[in-house]
Amino acid sequence: MSPNPPSSPLHLAVALDGTGWHPASWREPAARPRELFTAGYWADLVGEAERGLLDFVTLEDGLGPQSSHFLDPDDRRDQVRGRLDAVLTAARVAPLTRHIGLVPTVVATHTEPFHISKAIATLDYVSTGRAGLRVQISARPNEAAHFGRRTVPRIRAYDDPATRELVTDLFDEAADHVEVVRRLWDSWEDDAEIRDAATGRFIDRDKLHYIDFHGRHFSVKGPSITPRPPQGQPPVTALAHDTVPYRLVARAADVGYVTPHDTGQARDIVAEIRREQRAAGRAGEPLHVFADLVVFLDDDPAEAAARRDRLDTLVGEEYVSDARIFTGSPTQLADLLQEFAESGLAGFRLRPAVAGHDLPAISRKLVPELQRRGVFRRAYEADTLRGLLGLDRPANRYAAA
Repeated sequence: MSPNPPSSPLHLAVALDGTGWHPASWREPAARPRELFTAGYWADLVGEAERGLLDFVTLEDGLGPQSSHFLDPDDRRDQVRGRLDAVLTAARVAPLTRHIGLVPTVVATHTEPFHISKAIATLDYVSTGRAGLRVQISARPNEAAHFGRRTVPRIRAYDDPATRELVTDLFDEAADHVEVVRRLWDSWEDDAEIRDAATGRFIDRDKLHYIDFHGRHFSVKGPSITPRPPQGQPPVTALAHDTVPYRLVARAADVGYVTPHDTGQARDIVAEIRREQRAAGRAGEPLHVFADLVVFLDDDPAEAAARRDRLDTLVGEEYVSDARIFTGSPTQLADLLQEFAESGLAGFRLRPAVAGHDLPAISRKLVPELQRRGVFRRAYEADTLRGLLGLDRPANRYAAA
């Protein structure tokens, strides 16, 4: 696919994680840490994102407590630990929203694709066509120990050949996971349910299909127990930082999140994903590439910088991220997004440093600025997440032509 011209409307999403992406965010006045495990807290955040007409929100999740270490648990007491289940949270929030997409995170490494297919299909029904899926791997030994079905050796260095083999295998498994999920979504044809009380026929069994998937990681017969979702195929998304995960995005996703730190790097990443997309035989299929950015937003850039410094002081070290960290005003961020969009990016997933502060700054300050520039919607133009992303509803692979 060709890069987006600078004049193309931008897609915009927000990644929600606890009280925010900065580890000291829970100590800010706007953070509401006592409400973190309530439905109302999450409903308010997603409602704020919908107020800003955002395409979707992602909800972070994991299979172990959050940690300041990449692969190991820690024993810190001064940072948020613990989560609600992302899929269940999305299902709770869905009836309270009308337009915005809901994309919970699922760890494919230890979660059966049959369970995920019906969970996301159910979310699509509950939200009337606004569900998505963010697929993720786990290479943490402590998380594997929760399940007792496999062991994951501790990764020591990413340039080690054994580590590369392990990581490649985990991402290959995630690609198979997505393939099984997609086939299960298609295992019911759209008109499989007849519901004719007069004749006593509720279902047409000829329109339910075995998927008969046999791979190295999964063997799944099907069909699903949940009828085909309203969108047919809820969008699948994934975060990627290097060639192996770029390959997962190219093979299996509708939206990929990447972490460039400048426009040149963004251009190179987009080009690599397009090459992998062609190699996967998907050159003709739409695939959006979003850049992730952590944001500290204040009208006065000096206030944003001071807030970041204050939070860093509370933690005792400078906050670093896989994504570029932006500190400044909504106007300055709008400039940066338009500059980045010229690299072929379709949109952005913003990570609010403090959800209670930076999310309203996105919805109430950044969005109006982008609207004034003519690069962001002024009203929701579709009723489904696929529609908001400009993705057609796909035909069922098992239905007769």
